[in-house]
Amino acid sequence: MRFGYLLSEDRSAASTVLAEVARLLQGQGLRPAGVVPCAAAAPNAHPCDTDLQVLPDGPVLRISQALGSGSRGCRMESGAVEAAAAEAARHLDGASVLIVNKFGKLEAAGHGFVPLIAESLDRGLPVLTGVNGLNLAAFETFAGGLARPLVPDAGAVLDWLGAPVRDPDALCALA
Repeated sequence: MRFGYLLSEDRSAASTVLAEVARLLQGQGLRPAGVVPCAAAAPNAHPCDTDLQVLPDGPVLRISQALGSGSRGCRMESGAVEAAAAEAARHLDGASVLIVNKFGKLEAAGHGFVPLIAESLDRGLPVLTGVNGLNLAAFETFAGGLARPLVPDAGAVLDWLGAPVRDPDALCALA
């Protein structure tokens, strides 16, 4: 079982690395499934606006809600995260790896991408995700000691994947 996570307190560092890993894997002819962040399309977007690209070539989905400039706290829209997870699940067959941009608040509560992560691990697919300090304890409980911390660097993540990055058939054999 290959289950890796990137721990980063920088708001976008882990997600940026995971998006780069997805791009590099696709460039090698591999087919990642899951979601990675993409830039919000609106020129006056709020820094908390979050759009996810469903891999490998699915739609871009907004998972944050517009609460106004004076709002504080979480802007995540749980229904949109659940929809993104369902869309990502549609692309799991034939995938070489599952990438989930963040094990966040919803996943910490056992929702969001948790069922897809569990299914991917059951299928023997490697899983990569990002985690922040706020959700680390919940992630560790969910992972049950099976996940390995990775350096938040695309090269290091690709090294961790090792032979599977070069050979899609080996990816299934090593998982």
